[in-house]
Amino acid sequence: MAQQRSLFSFFNKDSAIASDHTSTSSPVQSRNDNEGEKLSSKHNRRQQQQEQPGSGVKKGVSTVSETDETARLQIQWPPPGFLQQQLSSFKSRPSAAAPEPQVALSRRFVPGFKRVQDEEPYDIAEEKLLKTTGPSKRRCFMDVLGVEEEAAPEGVCTAVQAKFDWLHPDKIRDGLGRRPDHPLYDKRTLLIPQDAMAKMSASQKQYWTQKKEYMDTLFFFKVGKFYELYELDAEIGHKEMDWKLTYSGVGKCRQVGVPESGIDDAVQKLVRLGYKVGRMEQLETSDQAKKRGGGMVSRDLTQVLSPSTRLEGNMQAEAVHLLALREEPLYGSKDSSSNPASVAVGFAFVDAAAGKFYVGTIQDDCSRSALRALLTQVAPQEILYELGAVSDDTMKILRNHHSPGLLPVVLSPLTHEYMEPHMVNKMIQDRGYFKSVSDAGGSRGLPPQAFKALSNKNLPASALGALISHLVRLKVDTELLPSGLLLSYEVYRGALRLDGDTIVNLELLENRDDGGRAGTLLGYLDSCVTKYGKRLLRRWICHPLQDTSELNDRLDAVQELFEHTEMAYSLRAKLRMLPDLERLVARVRGLAGSPSLGVVPMAAKKFHDRRLKTFCEAFQGMRSAIELLWGLQSCKDGGPPTARLLQVAMAIGDDSPALDALENIENCIDQIMDEEDEDESTLLEKEAMLLSGHMISFNKHSEEWQAVVEILAQMDVLISFAAAARTSLNAVCRPVFVHNQETGHGGSVLAIKGLWHPFSTRDNGHAIVPNDVELGNYHSNSSTSPHAMLLTGPNMGGKSTLLRATCLAVIMAQLGCFVPGESCTLSPVDIIFTRLGASDRIMHGHSTFMVECTEAASVLQNATNNSLVVLDELGRGTSTFDGFAIAYAVLRHLVETLDCRLLFATHYHALTTEFSSHHSVGLYHMTCAMESHKSNQAPHSVSDQELVFLYKLGEGVCKQSYGLQVATLAGVPQSIVHSAKQASSRMKTKISSTFDYVLLKEGLPPLHKQWMLGLNGVVSYDNEEDAADTILCIWEEMQRSSV
Repeated sequence: MAQQRSLFSFFNKDSAIASDHTSTSSPVQSRNDNEGEKLSSKHNRRQQQQEQPGSGVKKGVSTVSETDETARLQIQWPPPGFLQQQLSSFKSRPSAAAPEPQVALSRRFVPGFKRVQDEEPYDIAEEKLLKTTGPSKRRCFMDVLGVEEEAAPEGVCTAVQAKFDWLHPDKIRDGLGRRPDHPLYDKRTLLIPQDAMAKMSASQKQYWTQKKEYMDTLFFFKVGKFYELYELDAEIGHKEMDWKLTYSGVGKCRQVGVPESGIDDAVQKLVRLGYKVGRMEQLETSDQAKKRGGGMVSRDLTQVLSPSTRLEGNMQAEAVHLLALREEPLYGSKDSSSNPASVAVGFAFVDAAAGKFYVGTIQDDCSRSALRALLTQVAPQEILYELGAVSDDTMKILRNHHSPGLLPVVLSPLTHEYMEPHMVNKMIQDRGYFKSVSDAGGSRGLPPQAFKALSNKNLPASALGALISHLVRLKVDTELLPSGLLLSYEVYRGALRLDGDTIVNLELLENRDDGGRAGTLLGYLDSCVTKYGKRLLRRWICHPLQDTSELNDRLDAVQELFEHTEMAYSLRAKLRMLPDLERLVARVRGLAGSPSLGVVPMAAKKFHDRRLKTFCEAFQGMRSAIELLWGLQSCKDGGPPTARLLQVAMAIGDDSPALDALENIENCIDQIMDEEDEDESTLLEKEAMLLSGHMISFNKHSEEWQAVVEILAQMDVLISFAAAARTSLNAVCRPVFVHNQETGHGGSVLAIKGLWHPFSTRDNGHAIVPNDVELGNYHSNSSTSPHAMLLTGPNMGGKSTLLRATCLAVIMAQLGCFVPGESCTLSPVDIIFTRLGASDRIMHGHSTFMVECTEAASVLQNATNNSLVVLDELGRGTSTFDGFAIAYAVLRHLVETLDCRLLFATHYHALTTEFSSHHSVGLYHMTCAMESHKSNQAPHSVSDQELVFLYKLGEGVCKQSYGLQVATLAGVPQSIVHSAKQASSRMKTKISSTFDYVLLKEGLPPLHKQWMLGLNGVVSYDNEEDAADTILCIWEEMQRSSV
């Protein structure tokens, strides 16, 4: 005990009782950076009680009252040299004996370093303690002292629960008194009974007045040098951050806290975990509050950070979007029987870090393919929708949508935030939002640049109003809205249309295994070194081009970069050194309109330093970017570039007013950095005003900076395309685009020689087997090839790989990228439709066959003769005859009505009989071979044969699907396979006899019979005896070939 007394004598000697407020009625006590004051007070009281004779208190038992808990010790901890002194004394002591049994609320003091002396050296332990901050430092300090904090008595817990019973799930209500089971319940608000509010102290009212409007937000309340979370928020802080949960703070409630030195890291971590986090800051010190005559320190909510609106620390590759939707039925009410699920959807979304707002509208059917395409392209982190005004089909899509990142998509229902368009327009004009475009918009309508191309302007305007209201609630409107750029957004915008199903089926952006980029087109093409280049590549993949002149411009640049590797490497090395200019320029644009020293006076210096750092990074990065573009003129590898896009980039680096502005701003920045003044506050105000002026000057050339960033991103993507071609595993070629030879049927062409899948063989180690795919014929001296390919082959024989490779080749060609193959000629594709794989949507209530039919319906309703349609095993989700009938009807419609480029893979071999003589259908199969394990002997069982996949496309029909052989490869027991083979033989005999009977009875397959009837109706036999003989010969030949 001697050592313990010497340790705590330091506290008794130098400590002094201090209070933050002069008013004793306020329960809010200020904190300081001392982590050991509360503990030392408890220990001193315990020691005094133990030494007082006749006190009636047993040794080792603490009876600390709640009033004593309010005493605070204001000391500096640890004092200079204290840890070193304790370490030196501890090192000389022998090892401690086994710890004694502990008594409730008490623990025998054992030095922390003594407990770990056998596990790690003392110098390491000291270093850990000195480097540790926040709650971890508190726990480490407790271990040094050997004292454990007390848990709250059970009576305190019960009292707290009774005090805040209106937070209990059985009693909680929203601001309008609605319970959670009410359809219009607003989880963002809270109803606090008037009698409960009346009993609160001033500090409690200050907190709960704001908190009741932000129940969906973690609310940090600034108290002295600490930020605290209370009640429900404290539970989250305890769970996510492992902070100690105590009963104190505002009104003796559940509370956790963090020192102000660790608040930024804590907020960022909670935001990364998916929480909205608000900070209620002190706007004055206690001394300032006394001077103005008020006992309560003024506080206000200054900011709310959320995963979808992060402005600081959001320099990541992926763009983060906040999306607002407004839906309206197209035909009558939602219960209309004509087309109950057709809707119009207006949307508005923002990339907060880039300061860009987008508005648009879509019309969608029951499949919601356009909505799924929008969600896939935008990848929102949070979705706002009107409560009670969204159809069930749309809600199913929203609930089951997931983002590419780790966080789930947040659905936020809103009510009064959705306004009429004229109210939105008035709000924008009165508050000065979107200044860069509001002047051009006039006084009668919303900015025409964003809305003039929209067919329905009311829905996106209402969605934009909800988005603005939400940003105002989150306190980010000051930085985002006045300087925001308002742009229009088209889901397909005249490019190659890729709906949501196609993007998912082809795994263009993320794979189906884990949602990552491995095995995707984005992962294959993305070797960009800038973050804005990565974002542009993702947008390009979602919107491939159709315009052949733009495509050839991209291809010219890729070819030049492909041929001049030294130039490409040099540009990439310089691009790698640039910061994220897209975000920095947007940040400067937003900070220029914010208060020069922020809204929290105590943090003015910190805010100013952050503004200055951001501006300097943007300025220096932009100057380096322009120097990079200027350097293209002196390229040593082949001289200056000749491709148009590269020449445009080189022209931006020429002299312009923007370059003069950069030079003038640089001189002014040097003056700011060199000035000195005795009065620090005066100097800070002067620097802040000068900095704001330079930011405004910088933003006057915002269009030039945006052009520089855009051309740098394009160069990064084009270099990435060239790198993908250079590192490919097989032959690549530049695609050749041709115009449709005729306006009607038969004009579209797709011919690829030596096609191979660009990344399916990269990881699995399979050999590359190129194949030739030709749909339509572009040779003028030869007959036209069929536009449809009816593909058969064994399971696992490569059918799906061929279908996917064809689609990927078309997409890569219309991105302006080299194609995997020896040659590629095509007319531009307007839409790609895919029906690939077998999967259900259990959360939507859709079976596998329902998904097949939904995707097929989208094809039949929207495909044109310029489309590329890929259908893989349509009809397999239902019975054999129903599936065959649907596959037959869909195939016939696509071939005879649309005549589009079609790849149709099937295991229904009867289809090959039906379409064997159709001039628009070519029969192909994936080849394979059977090898016997026993030489010179006929195989007697499936196990005696081995199926060898050749992955080569051949003409004709595959006789069977070899399902039993694949089952053997999968490990199905031989007895089961043998039984299946016998059953298969019996079914084939029975079904074959049935089909033969039908064919003999009908005379011809239905398709052939219809041809003959039509031909018989248009041919006259009166004067053409040879024509009649020809028809009869064809009839006999068709009978023999069919039967």
